Amino acid sequence: MVSKRTPLINWVPVTLIMLVSSLAQGAVTARVDRPTVDLNESFTLEVTVDSNTDLEPDFTILQEDFYVGQVSKMSNASIYNGDVRRSLTWAVALMPKTLGEQYIPAITLGDEQSAPVRIVVNEPVNAPPGEADVFVTSEVDLEETYVQAQILYRIRIYRAVATRQPALREPTITGAETLAELSGDERQYEAVLNGRAYNVIERVIALYPQESGEIQISPARFEARVLRDGRITGRKVFESQTHTINVLPIPAPPADYPDATWLPARDVQLSDDWSRPPEEMEAGEPVTRHVTLSALGQIETQLPAVELPEVAGLNVYTDKPDLGRTHEAGGIRGVRKDQYAIIGLAGGDIELPELNVPWWDIEAAEWKVASLPARTLTIKGAPIAPVAGVPTQQEPAAQGAVEPAGPGMANSSNEEALAAIGTWQRATEILAILWLLTLAAWWWTSRSRPGQRREAREEKAQPIHKQQTALLKAARKAAAAGDAAGVRNAVLEWGRLQWHGAAPRSIGEFADRVASPLSDELRKLSAASYGKGGASWDGAALAAALRTVSVVERERDVAADDPLPPLMPPAV
Repeated sequence: MVSKRTPLINWVPVTLIMLVSSLAQGAVTARVDRPTVDLNESFTLEVTVDSNTDLEPDFTILQEDFYVGQVSKMSNASIYNGDVRRSLTWAVALMPKTLGEQYIPAITLGDEQSAPVRIVVNEPVNAPPGEADVFVTSEVDLEETYVQAQILYRIRIYRAVATRQPALREPTITGAETLAELSGDERQYEAVLNGRAYNVIERVIALYPQESGEIQISPARFEARVLRDGRITGRKVFESQTHTINVLPIPAPPADYPDATWLPARDVQLSDDWSRPPEEMEAGEPVTRHVTLSALGQIETQLPAVELPEVAGLNVYTDKPDLGRTHEAGGIRGVRKDQYAIIGLAGGDIELPELNVPWWDIEAAEWKVASLPARTLTIKGAPIAPVAGVPTQQEPAAQGAVEPAGPGMANSSNEEALAAIGTWQRATEILAILWLLTLAAWWWTSRSRPGQRREAREEKAQPIHKQQTALLKAARKAAAAGDAAGVRNAVLEWGRLQWHGAAPRSIGEFADRVASPLSDELRKLSAASYGKGGASWDGAALAAALRTVSVVERERDVAADDPLPPLMPPAV
C-alpha cells in the first residue's frame, strides 16, 4: 500500500467528471479515528469509496470549522468469490477550531455523498509541567466501580523533541486482584500546549477487578534518550501520576431475576437473525437462529449464554458459540453469538417466548434488562410421521380371511403373508439386538470415566472468568509455597481458558503473552526449572505478580527492548 500527497481539488473538465462518475461510482463512507478530542489535538478523517474512480473529494468545505492538514490517498484491492473489489481511501489530518459538539459535513464525490460524522471537542486538560520537552500523563475514567466492571486506564506520552530508544514500562497494579488487557491499538496524534507542538502517543488499558477492595496503580515510566540541539542525552526516565480505585462488591440481583448472572457494563445489546425467514419454516427442516449478545465494558469470555426455553412442538439443538470483541471509545465490547438449530415437528403457529438478559449499568448504578420480543413461528407442512410399527400377526390373518377367488390363490396369498411376517420378525430381532449392544457399550464407556464426566459438568457450569480467578489463586498459593510444578499447572490451565485452541505449551511461551512484572518472574521460573547454572526464582515476587495478569496483543513483541513505534515528532 502506497500513500501519497494529493491536491485538495482536482481540476477536471465537467464533461469528464460526469462521464467517470457514471461509469465508476460507489458508496462513499466517512469515519474518524477518535470521536472525542481536545481543542488542541488533531484527529484523522477517512473517506472511502468502494470502487475505483479518478474523481477527488472536495475537502475545502472543512476549512470553516477545522484546520486542514496533510491529505493522503490509499488504494485497496481484494478478491471475493473470484471478483476483484477495489476501494480508495483519503485520510485527512484535522484540528478543530471551536469547542462543543460538531458535525463534519458530508463529503461529496461525484453524485455520491457521505453521511455527516459527529465529533465532540473538549477543553484542553493537559498542560505541560513548565517547558518540559517530554512528559507523561495518566488517568482513569472511574475512581469507584464494581467487581468485574471495566476501568479504562489511559497513558499519554508527550514529546516536543526527538527521542531515541524509547520504552514504556506499564505500571504495577496491587491490591485487589485485577485482569488487564489492551483496549485497541496505540494511537498517535499532535497536540498544541501553551503554543508548543507535541507528538502524542496514547495507550489505553482495560482493567477488570476480580474482587472488592482497593486497587493501587503505580506510575507509568517512559524511558528514552533525548535528541536536543544535535546532541543526544543519556537515558532519562519520565513518570506519570499514581491512582487509587475503590472496588465495590456485587449488589443483590433484581427481584424479577433472582438467578441473574452478574454482568456489569456501559451498554448491552441483544439481537438475533435467522438463516431464512421464520415464516418459511417447513415441518422437519432445520432453521438456524443466531442470538448475539454484546456488552460494552466486558470481554467476550465473561458474557453469559442466552438459553432458549423449551417450547412444545420444537426441537432445539445448541451449537458452539462464536466469541469476539471490538474496540470502541468506551473500551472493549465483548460479543457472544449463540447458534441454535430449530426443527418444527408439525405445521401450525408456535409462540417463541421473550428472551431477557439482566445487566448492571455501571454509570446509572442500577439493574437493566436487554430483551428480544416474543414472536410467532408459522410452520408449514404436515406433522412428521412416526416410525412405522412392525405388522402384527392378526393383520395378515384378517387379510387372509377375505374370500379368495380360488383355492390355489388362497394358498399362495397365505404363504406370502407368512413369509412377510417371518422377514419382519427377523429384522426386528436383529435391530433389537444391535440396540441392546449399543446401549451396553455406551453404559460401559460412561461407567469407566465418572471423574471426567463430573469434571466436564463442573467446568461447563462455572463461568470462565471464575475458573481463571480460582486458577490464579492456586498459582499464587503454589508460588508462595515454592511449588514450581503447581505454578506451571495452574498458569498453563489459565492460558488454556484464555486462548482456547492457541494455548501456550510452556511457561516461557506464556511469559511472551503477558506484560511485566509477571513476564519477568515467569521467565525466572522457567530458567530455574530448565536452564543451566542453578538459577533461582522468588516465590513471593511471583505470587505478588500473579495478582494481575496483563495480556498483550499477539502481534506485539513483548520481548523487544523498544515496545513503542519509532515515531519522531518534527524538529522544533
